[in-house]
Amino acid sequence: MREITSARSRCRSGLPTFGGACAVFPVPAQQWQFQSRPPRAEESPLNRACGEVVGGSYTWGPASLLGAGRSARAAIGGRGGGRGRVSRGAVKRRCSECVSLLSPEGSAPGPLLRAAARMMSQRPVLVLSQNTKRESGRKVQIGNISAAKTIADVIRTCLGPRAMMKMLLDPMGGIVMTNDGNAILREIQVQHPAAKSMIEISRTQDEEVGDGTTSVIILAGEMLAVAEHFLEQQMHPTVIIGAYRKALDDMISSLNKISTPVDVNNREMMLNIIKSAINTKAISHWSDLACGIALDAVKTVEFEENGRKEIDIKNYAKVEKIPGGIIEDSCVLRGIMVNKDVTHPRMRRYIKNPRIVLLDCSLEYKKGESQTDIEITREEDFARILQMEEEYIQQICEDLIRVKPDLIVTEKGISDLAQHYLIRANITAIRRVRKTDNNRIARACGARIVSRADELREEDVGTGARLFEVKKIGDEYFTFITDCKDPKACTIMLRGASKEILAEVERNLQDAMQVCRNVLVDPQLVPGGGAAEMAVSHALTEKSKVMTGVEQWPYRAVAQALEVIPRTLIQNCGASTIRILTSLRAKHTQEGSQTWGVNGETGALVDMKDLGIWEPLAVKLQTYKTAVETAVLLLRIDDIVSGHKKKGDDQSRPTGAPDAAQE
Repeated sequence: MREITSARSRCRSGLPTFGGACAVFPVPAQQWQFQSRPPRAEESPLNRACGEVVGGSYTWGPASLLGAGRSARAAIGGRGGGRGRVSRGAVKRRCSECVSLLSPEGSAPGPLLRAAARMMSQRPVLVLSQNTKRESGRKVQIGNISAAKTIADVIRTCLGPRAMMKMLLDPMGGIVMTNDGNAILREIQVQHPAAKSMIEISRTQDEEVGDGTTSVIILAGEMLAVAEHFLEQQMHPTVIIGAYRKALDDMISSLNKISTPVDVNNREMMLNIIKSAINTKAISHWSDLACGIALDAVKTVEFEENGRKEIDIKNYAKVEKIPGGIIEDSCVLRGIMVNKDVTHPRMRRYIKNPRIVLLDCSLEYKKGESQTDIEITREEDFARILQMEEEYIQQICEDLIRVKPDLIVTEKGISDLAQHYLIRANITAIRRVRKTDNNRIARACGARIVSRADELREEDVGTGARLFEVKKIGDEYFTFITDCKDPKACTIMLRGASKEILAEVERNLQDAMQVCRNVLVDPQLVPGGGAAEMAVSHALTEKSKVMTGVEQWPYRAVAQALEVIPRTLIQNCGASTIRILTSLRAKHTQEGSQTWGVNGETGALVDMKDLGIWEPLAVKLQTYKTAVETAVLLLRIDDIVSGHKKKGDDQSRPTGAPDAAQE
């Protein structure tokens, strides 16, 4: 059957449009055939009349010309299906005009036919693969905003001291119970690309400053939510982005104005700052203990060299979790603890003022990295090979014994023969210690890690530790190198009822240590409890009143978005949101009320200076920058192209074809 081009409007207009009723074929008139849907049981007089008029000029197919009847009805002004009588002359005049346009007398095609043929010769060009899905325009922007709002709603209840916890099952079947924004989003599997971007900013916040992971998600979601109204009003995203960037600069300057310096040597003040961060966590019940642990650990690993301050918590403040006991048993060790026992039962387990040697070479005979074959022709050669191995190990042990150590710690193995020589010299040995643990021991006791035993010198021996001890805790043995003179590394020993509780305590403690580090690096504070957000929001609102042009409305919307932090704090403690937020807004219009915020426990307005709730300026700055930059990034997107696999690919593959993964 030939291709059919249908004309939607009247045929006599001569415009070849598609989707209507009259049928046009790019073939001579003698070969034209019409096919339409089967006739209804009762055809109208108009349809029958039209069929009879033009029936003599065409060869009809098995179906009647219902479409041509509709066109004829439109041509004479008919409406609906109509069953009344129709002027046969009117139908004949109109339909003859249509036929003359299609093909005048003879078989030469008419103007309508030629135009239709030209249009059908222009086939569409496929650029993207058929498996590719593409979305563009406003639909994409609204979809991105909806995805961001959904992610923000997931962890909205995790903000503040009255925060709720989430229980998550990871893919391996383990349980995660936490109210930490980053830990929650890390376990959630999402498909939407905008939602993945939101989860990524939470991880960035955690790596950069360690705190504010929940706030940044809620703030970014609100920034996008207030932009939705402007997109619906056909405002261009570039205008909104320009206003957001201008607002970010003003937010940073406002925060710097309301920040106050802090004395990092004031222990009580530092404990208050850390307590503000811990109060929103599960460990808040043991806040005094946790604050002391965090402050002591950070002060221990603080290292200043050539005027540069370095605080490396990740590498030099190790958290060791030991199930059992109670949380009050947790403490910071002035030294290192590793989960290892001595290599031989006859070695000493308790040494005072030990001389420590650290190695990253093995005390074994070197084996070939690949398969090694030795051809022996005489029996004495085999004995000689064994003797050479023993002499090699003996030489290494003599090099070690020469510096008179009490304890040897190596990252590799120790052979039985080497243990024999070390026991005879009354030396204790520990083997297969992690590289990171070895680095911590070196920093704590002042030793240097040596790669070759023959290069060992007196200055490589560590004498900073006053006690070496092996203890059994639960079912396992732990080695303690403690009571160091000036340890620049430490171990935090955590005790608790279960692994889940210990994991949550560790997450909270890491946040507390990061907050302490931020204050030591940049000793500037801003008030907490939503006070900083309200102060910045008020400053932006006042500035927007003097702005001109369209940008003032998205600029003012940023000020409204900042109020989401105090509003969420009020909601999470069950207070009246509208009444308290209105009172807080009015309070910030008064002079000198920039430190007023929301008490997260009761929902009442309070001066944060009196309550002692402070946050590091570095955390706030990072939160605002990350939230605004994410909102700008997602607003810039107007096209999503995703290539996906066809569902039928697996079924269409031949059964004999091997799987690509198996290949």
